[in-house]
Amino acid sequence: MRYSYHSCRNRHCPQCQHAAAQRWLQEQQDLLLPGPYFLLTFTLPAALRSSAQQPPRLIYNLLFRASAAAAQGLARDPRFIGGQLGLIGILQTWARNLTYHPHIHYLVPGGGWDPATQAWHAARPDFLLPVKALSELFRAKFRDGLRKHALFQQIPARVWQQDWVVHCLPVGNGAPALKYLAPYVFQVAISNKRIVSLANDQVSFVYTDARTHQRHTCTLDALDFIDRFLQHVLPKGFCKVRYYGCFSPTQRTTLQAVRHWFAQTIIEDAAAKPPVTAAPPPVIIRCPQCQQPMAVVATLRPTARCPPPVAGI
Repeated sequence: MRYSYHSCRNRHCPQCQHAAAQRWLQEQQDLLLPGPYFLLTFTLPAALRSSAQQPPRLIYNLLFRASAAAAQGLARDPRFIGGQLGLIGILQTWARNLTYHPHIHYLVPGGGWDPATQAWHAARPDFLLPVKALSELFRAKFRDGLRKHALFQQIPARVWQQDWVVHCLPVGNGAPALKYLAPYVFQVAISNKRIVSLANDQVSFVYTDARTHQRHTCTLDALDFIDRFLQHVLPKGFCKVRYYGCFSPTQRTTLQAVRHWFAQTIIEDAAAKPPVTAAPPPVIIRCPQCQQPMAVVATLRPTARCPPPVAGI
């Protein structure tokens, strides 16, 4: 027996919203630019996570602003890209075992737009930005943004000296990464199929360890399970998907200029290539008696390395 529930359309529901995720995925695929893509991930340090749960809207907004500003600021440096990035960011607050782990995934095309020259500056296929410098810039911008709020006094000083985790991973043309991120937009933390048992006021679910890639089963008391799940419910009306650079809704003109540049480059590259000469027609072997075409049936390999012996020699 399998229960099929009516859709509640709540973005935190672990069951429904599959159709909405597929529509979002199609819309984002239409935004993709030619060339390689990278997945940038900015993670909030563990020492800040308890503070983040008190005013989550403040911390999540600051996490978006600081990470996007750090990436854009470093990308403008001509030593790396020398242009403006396009960023599609998605907030995720959970690890696979439902613990609290706020971080943002950015899908970024490998390059940036230079408005001064009206040209696209491509990054290397396997390198976008130096993560060490990006981590320090991200930490500094987050600290400066938090100074304006009373919460800053409650943050331990060691947080501003430790390394903040930033990852950058090449992801091909971006389509697989979008498919990976799409479920996070309309679902949260866990799906029903991962729950394997509900018995004796305990909930058991499976998850895959991110480091060892081994599958584990976690069993929690029902109230503890509910507590883990509810800490990932976002503030009402909070926007968990945001666009920056040429992907921003306010910069559609820039996005059109970028697409036009790519289209012109493709046309120029095609014109610069030497014309492809037609392959010569295949040689037809004809029978010397009837002049009909002959076909190769088999190739006979020699059976010995020397001629067969001749009698009498």
